[in-house]
Amino acid sequence: MSTNTMDQTILKSKKVAELREIAKAFGIKGYQVMKKSELLALLAPAADTATADGAEAPKRKRGRPRKVQPLPDVAEESPSAAPDAAPAAEAAEEFTPNRTETEEPGKAEDRQEEPAFLSSAPDFLMPSSFLQRPYRASHTPASRPEGEKRVYAPTEERPEVEGILEVTEAGYGFLRFTNFLPSDKDVYVSNVQIRRFNLKTGDKIKGIIRKPNPDEKFGAILFIKEINEDEPGIAMRRAPFEELTPVFPSERMVLGGSGSSDLSLRLLDLVAPIGKGQRGLIVAPPKAGKTVLLKKIAAAIEKKHPEVELMVLLVDERPEEVTDIKRSIQSPVLFSTFDEAPQNHVKVAEMVLARAQRLAEHKKDVVILMDSITRLARAYNLMVPPSGKSLSGGLDPSALYKPKKFFGAARKLEEGGSITILATALVETGSRMDEVIFEEFKGTGNMELHLDRKLSEKRIFPALHLNKSGTRREDLLLTPAELEAVQTIRRSMADLGVQEVTETIIDHLSHTVNNEDFVEIINKVGLE
Repeated sequence: MSTNTMDQTILKSKKVAELREIAKAFGIKGYQVMKKSELLALLAPAADTATADGAEAPKRKRGRPRKVQPLPDVAEESPSAAPDAAPAAEAAEEFTPNRTETEEPGKAEDRQEEPAFLSSAPDFLMPSSFLQRPYRASHTPASRPEGEKRVYAPTEERPEVEGILEVTEAGYGFLRFTNFLPSDKDVYVSNVQIRRFNLKTGDKIKGIIRKPNPDEKFGAILFIKEINEDEPGIAMRRAPFEELTPVFPSERMVLGGSGSSDLSLRLLDLVAPIGKGQRGLIVAPPKAGKTVLLKKIAAAIEKKHPEVELMVLLVDERPEEVTDIKRSIQSPVLFSTFDEAPQNHVKVAEMVLARAQRLAEHKKDVVILMDSITRLARAYNLMVPPSGKSLSGGLDPSALYKPKKFFGAARKLEEGGSITILATALVETGSRMDEVIFEEFKGTGNMELHLDRKLSEKRIFPALHLNKSGTRREDLLLTPAELEAVQTIRRSMADLGVQEVTETIIDHLSHTVNNEDFVEIINKVGLE
């Protein structure tokens, strides 16, 4: 009986499952759904080729059992073939977006076990590639030590990017780069990676991507290096923001400091001190200097508190104001101008909030300076479905839920981290809706800073209404001497007018170098 006839006889005697494993070894596509007759027709010519390729295989046995050698031995006995095989296997794995974290030793050992068909099928039915190289040589301990992280180097075809993740309702997501809004530069993130690494909207992801194919609109991420500038494992184990414990702010952020020539910030440090986790409302009429005050606060935080993640959110703002603020600070400025749709106002605000929550989950301190909460509520009022009820001014009650959720996210967390939000609220605009929005937010914050229209009209700056401004539990932020001086100032306002008190305090501040000297004078001689 000829060798070819014997091969066909052996094939016919095997079951369909065995034939399918042999077909898998030969690389035949669609073998899973083929019948036995179809498999025999395809395997017969392949077996003839395999017999010729494996003619020398029986001579190398020398009495040993008919069995493919263990993987480490094959790698040692075939030094010329293994280097060629490993790059091919590694290249194939680089196209798998899932393989992004450290290999566990147990899993690596499981992968290098021989498939069932390698030991059950005869040598002459095996493709020559299986006899010349180890199975998945890139996963053997010789190619990568235990626990070592697979390194993916960025190339021109696979660049390294960093963007903010937005997860869609369908489960997959995109990395956003321009103002947290969709663009042509977005990168696709699969739902498998999102579930595996516990990714959420607002996560900053750094990784290597592949460029889009000609029939694709977006590229896709292959390898995740960092999540929020931390190892991916930290994001997988983090606690949700909603489960963290809020407490009163106790860590003060000094804005004026020693030698500061800005009287607005020095007065703010005393009258309405800001702590990490503060929820502050800056109540101001038009042209009272609220935008200028926000710029000064942002510049002071950048200079004196570089450890804080600062973001400036401008909703329904004038384009020239956006440009001015972007040029005055280095921190990111997220904006949506008044000529854009309300959907853009809402999208930017929600992305900024999600970004701040993800940073707080990683025990980082975040500050959001927002202008303004009133305009955000207006945008939600245009977007929410009518509830059938209407407040004074045409405001739908359901439109206040999301703005309150945004403002209420400001808190200091007992487990570590904080979110500080200073948002402006418009008053005296002539709009009844703006008054209703302010009334709904009044009392929700733990710090209020009121700017006075009469002082600003007389060009008295800072135009702070000291009687209405203040911080809840300021005793946790001020020193005993500062607390005594502030109480002295407030008692003096009972007999004096707002303008007279403000001018007197500004005069004392201008004649002292720092707040320590000012506090010492107030405690000794009072406010004269």
